[in-house]
Amino acid sequence: MALPKFIITMDGYLRLGMVNQHKDLLRGDDQCIGGGYYQFDWTSNRLLLDRASYDFGRPRWHLLETLKVPAAYRGFRIVYLYDDDHEDFIASDELQIEYYE
Repeated sequence: MALPKFIITMDGYLRLGMVNQHKDLLRGDDQCIGGGYYQFDWTSNRLLLDRASYDFGRPRWHLLETLKVPAAYRGFRIVYLYDDDHEDFIASDELQIEYYE
């Protein structure tokens, strides 16, 4: 069943989509450094990322300096919500954000 999933590539690309498996979001020679699920908080204008990809695990944010986000999500605050004792990772504040078409 297709669910709202995301991955982060080693090149810093955030890829989102309604897919069956996280690997369906990979393109060409992409190397995935984690993924999970997403939802929109329209009231707060946030893109909420959470959980972990079964195949790739949680995003390894420490490997990135720049997150490349689809231009359709310009203006959204991007937040990864941990489900344990970790503090939430506010990607919009911690990383440089670039937009791509």
